Amino acid sequence: MGNSTLPALPLHQLLEALDAWQAGPGPQPARAVEDAFAQVFTAYGLAGAHVLMQLPGLPQLAVGYGTLESLPPAGQRAELAEYRLEALPSELELGRAWLSGNEESVPAAARAVELALDAAWSRVEARASERRLAGLDAAVRSIAGVLSVERVLQQIVDRVRELVGAQYAALGIVGPFGVIDRFITSGISNEQRQRIGSLPRGRGLLGLIIREDRSFRIEDIATDPRRFGFPPHHPEMHAFLGVPVRSKDRSIGNLYLTNKSGGQNFSESDQRLVEMFALHAGIAIENARLHEEVQRLAVVDERQRISQDLHDGIIQSLYAVTLALEDLPELMADSPAEGEARLERTIEALHETIRDIRNFILGLRPELLDESDLPTSVQSLAAEFRVNTLIDLDLHLDEPREVPPATAAHLLAMTREALSNVARHSGATRASLELREEAGTLCLIIGDNGRGFDVEAARAAHQYGLANLHARADAMGGLLIVTSEPGAGTRLVARVPLAEASDGD
Repeated sequence: MGNSTLPALPLHQLLEALDAWQAGPGPQPARAVEDAFAQVFTAYGLAGAHVLMQLPGLPQLAVGYGTLESLPPAGQRAELAEYRLEALPSELELGRAWLSGNEESVPAAARAVELALDAAWSRVEARASERRLAGLDAAVRSIAGVLSVERVLQQIVDRVRELVGAQYAALGIVGPFGVIDRFITSGISNEQRQRIGSLPRGRGLLGLIIREDRSFRIEDIATDPRRFGFPPHHPEMHAFLGVPVRSKDRSIGNLYLTNKSGGQNFSESDQRLVEMFALHAGIAIENARLHEEVQRLAVVDERQRISQDLHDGIIQSLYAVTLALEDLPELMADSPAEGEARLERTIEALHETIRDIRNFILGLRPELLDESDLPTSVQSLAAEFRVNTLIDLDLHLDEPREVPPATAAHLLAMTREALSNVARHSGATRASLELREEAGTLCLIIGDNGRGFDVEAARAAHQYGLANLHARADAMGGLLIVTSEPGAGTRLVARVPLAEASDGD
């Protein structure tokens, strides 16, 4: 066939012209559409044709041909064949066509025009769908990792407003009595909110969504008979979309969007998009709430541990020192030599208590992972351990592949707990710390040559430190083995499957 090029068929030219006009409606693309329509009508042998295109989201475009260059008044169209041009299978009206010609060519030409508009609209919808899904993906990603309830609520309303091109967005959190007790907004300045006054409580349309627990699309809430009305200084609002936000099969609030960009109404596609986003929003809110609850419980548990450790150790030591000093003046008067010996023993006891306090502070070291990886953070803990104790520490750290943040946080906390126990309770002169990866498993190994303890007795007594270590290992889906005997030191081995480690708390 050589290198010759085939001429474009009239319908192909029409599709190309419509595509260019959709990409940038203007006089030149519009003329190209008119020329392409003329070629189609010529191919079908029509005497005249007039097409009014009404593709959603695009300006209207009227195209005349032959005897119907201008459309006659409504009362003079009796001899014309009129067609409603639809997008199938939705039956969305894309325009109207009035055609003049022989009985065989007119229906075929009408069908050809309808197919061309349907194909053009399908391409518009496909591109719009791609943009919507990309926007949804970005919006969902932006809220997925936010662990503060306040931040995630604001992020949700900011992103959903961008997602569907709304001027205003709000998230109403519904309290236990079906009344809005929190109302987070986007698109309204702080000054505007102050001028509006008290926040809505869930009357009118907002209350309707709460009661019926379903989505609503309304063309104009300013004229809807179900409205409660706007307070003074409230911005003007018309097009409305409300969607419930659920978590664990219960409604926790509603998303409200108003004033679609371009003065349009919110579409069915907008509603589906917001409903999909609302599913992820509910998960993100619940996740942030659970994270804050875990953090609160962790603080309570840590306070309890600190109180117990202070009472059992340092406070008892200080109490013993106090008892030793109570009758020291009389002893110094009656037996100076014995009084001096007691004073020396008391000073030594105070020095030991000071060392205990320094070691206790080591156990309260805050998390180090904010600005470094796990090996670097463990190395920092080891450096503090060496500074604050007289114990020689052998350190061996591998560079494991990327460790999930939650797993790294648990392992760092376990390292801190174990080193603190070695410093405060073991009486060891040497200790070792290893972090290595073995066949997809991350191993943390900490040992010492101290006095040791009865592991079973400690487990039966529900000692907090040991229980906490086991709980952290379980949270990572790992295994913790603690071996020790009185007089034989202690060895702690934690094994965590990296491939299956969870990023949750």
